[in-house]
Amino acid sequence: MHPDKKTDHTIRVAAVQYAPDLDNATGTLDKVLAAVADAAQQGCRMVVFPETFIPYYPYFSVVHAPAKIGAEHSRLYENAVAIPGPVTDALSAAALAHHIVIAVGVTERDHGSLYNTQLVFDADGSLVMKHRKTLPAFHERMIWGQGDGASLKVVDSDVGRLGALTCWEHYNPLARFSLMEQHEEIHIATYIGSVFGPVFAEQTEIQLRNHALESGCFVINATGWLTREQIAGITSDPEMQAVLSGGCMTAIIGPDGRHVVPPLTSGEGILVADLDMKQIIDRKRMMDSVGHYSRPDILGLTVHGKAGAAPQVRTDDATREVAGAPQATPRAGKAGKSRRAAAETT
Repeated sequence: MHPDKKTDHTIRVAAVQYAPDLDNATGTLDKVLAAVADAAQQGCRMVVFPETFIPYYPYFSVVHAPAKIGAEHSRLYENAVAIPGPVTDALSAAALAHHIVIAVGVTERDHGSLYNTQLVFDADGSLVMKHRKTLPAFHERMIWGQGDGASLKVVDSDVGRLGALTCWEHYNPLARFSLMEQHEEIHIATYIGSVFGPVFAEQTEIQLRNHALESGCFVINATGWLTREQIAGITSDPEMQAVLSGGCMTAIIGPDGRHVVPPLTSGEGILVADLDMKQIIDRKRMMDSVGHYSRPDILGLTVHGKAGAAPQVRTDDATREVAGAPQATPRAGKAGKSRRAAAETT
């Protein structure tokens, strides 16, 4: 937290646990926009949605063999989110219209590859974060490519300094520490939900509460939900249907590691909570993991961003860059100006 920044203020936030629309290409986006309006009407300044909520999480990859998912994988490609594109335009416009920060997971399509991507739009409509999941889980690696260290960053926003990780990225303590070192004030977590039963929800809660304590920040987590009809539509196998149940832990947690409001573990709903930002200092004055309670003289972390080297061809004389090869110069766009969100290239 910046030393000149006032800490005695409250921010109202929301975490959404909804079922995606598994059939309509634009159905989930419509649900997101309606929930944003609902949260804004309740006075929220920030709203968080689940992992790859738009268009939907690839639940088919959890319960079907790789050789049987080709058609569904192709359909996911068709419905995936281009950045920038119509979906980011709509999200940018909603953030600007309601003056609210929107954090949402999407399946991003970048040419021939898909990525598990978190997007954060500031209250002016600008896309301030595009984070690609650095290591998808084993079944997810058939679906998504890997992100890199370039997007392990904390950004300033209308509600404070924001960091974000997706699902099992929270099992990587170095990824979490990289955000802690950047002094995140609100951590955005997104998980699958409706998968792997009660034990998954319990493990998720442990991860979230632990990170809140170690980072001394607020944690907002959103998980998805599946209806019985949706589960039956994904698989007719009763054993596999049981796999697509439980696991929901939509929660808002304070720097003391306790829930600000009771978590949502089943059904659809929107959690709303007021964050007393003074609690960050109350926690950190006793234990600041990256400040007075750290030992940078003996322990440190190096984060490797994307190498970004242009393709090279070896000649007899020297190594030269391929003519016309794309350069890896980061750039960012402001949706508040053009209303078209442009992500920072990774």
